[in-house]
Amino acid sequence: MMQRVAKIFFKCSILTSTQTPYFDTVDELQQHVWHQCSGHPQAQGSFSWLYFLLLSYSTLILTQSAAINTVSGVNMTTRRQMLKIKGMSEAKVEKIKEAAHKILGSSFATGVEIQDKRKRVLVISTGSKSVDGILGGGIMSQSISEVYGEFRTGKTQLAHTMSVVAQLPPDLGGASGKVAYIDTEGTFRPDRIKSIADRFGVDGQMALENILYGKGFFSCRYRTALTMFSLAARAFNSEHQMELINECSLRFAEDKDFRLLIVDSIMALFRTDYSGRGELSERQQKMLSKLTKLSEEYNIAILLTNQVQSDPGATMTFVAGGALKPIGGHILSHASATRIFLRKGKSILLTDFAGSNVYNPPGRAEERVAKLVDSPDRPESEASYKLDEGGWADV
Repeated sequence: MMQRVAKIFFKCSILTSTQTPYFDTVDELQQHVWHQCSGHPQAQGSFSWLYFLLLSYSTLILTQSAAINTVSGVNMTTRRQMLKIKGMSEAKVEKIKEAAHKILGSSFATGVEIQDKRKRVLVISTGSKSVDGILGGGIMSQSISEVYGEFRTGKTQLAHTMSVVAQLPPDLGGASGKVAYIDTEGTFRPDRIKSIADRFGVDGQMALENILYGKGFFSCRYRTALTMFSLAARAFNSEHQMELINECSLRFAEDKDFRLLIVDSIMALFRTDYSGRGELSERQQKMLSKLTKLSEEYNIAILLTNQVQSDPGATMTFVAGGALKPIGGHILSHASATRIFLRKGKSILLTDFAGSNVYNPPGRAEERVAKLVDSPDRPESEASYKLDEGGWADV
């Protein structure tokens, strides 16, 4: 036990000041133990103090089995939830909670401290400068962004585009990081990733060798796209979708280079798995709560695509979407910090000189409109974009 604590402490001590991680893994609880005991000789003689600090390795394994992989994650989890973990007792929960509080300190912060924390927010381009303009630069980390619209508005194309852009350097609109992609509809296409990579000057074959795509728990050997390393997984039901999200939590804790998590689409499986509102809303809340925690724990951007449904009761056409509304109800709307409604651009019908053939001008059919419906710091506004071989682009 002590040898493992010493090993963890040594590994963490070799980090330079420029490599300060955004989050602490649960192993930091044991590092905290070692630091406290080595710095306070009088504590070493107190069995109760030593028992309090020396959290057993098996106890930390229990927390990780429940997808709690960081010290912040311990703080974000209620005592009631931790007691549901098999093997956990009230005494263990209290000791873990108290040790986590000692590491993280007070939950309160000044406005200046919050401002400094916001400087670490990452911004990832959508591929369209006009859309980036209304978003303040692109999709941001530490929050959930949702895009919704009817078919052929480019939701999945945005997911593919950002899978490439997120791995570009910041000066090119990226975050120099990795991507996790959860596919619930089977629409992930390696060929699209390759064509988008070509647009940004990334070698297609090199890109196709570095994504891990699996129809399950990230275990399939079929490799597909991106420049650094990405995870993609196909979810087949809502329970599997939640398991994949928990698996992402473990991967993010092990590898601090992840910058973007995409779920395409967030509610598709819930529509088929549940018909009643009671159980559906509970599972929705649980999943969205986990996604919110992931974004804040690991400083990653989360992009959700969503479908729409008709709203027969809608009479005000000036409301974004008119008679269309995103599925998921108020639960999803409150979880998403940024909501973007996508619609097809208006077509201009022209006739030839004989007045017979009606057609659209070249390129007009690909035009789409993104409307920023909800944002904590940006006003409602619209921007046009188009879909082409390179993904989302300016008209």
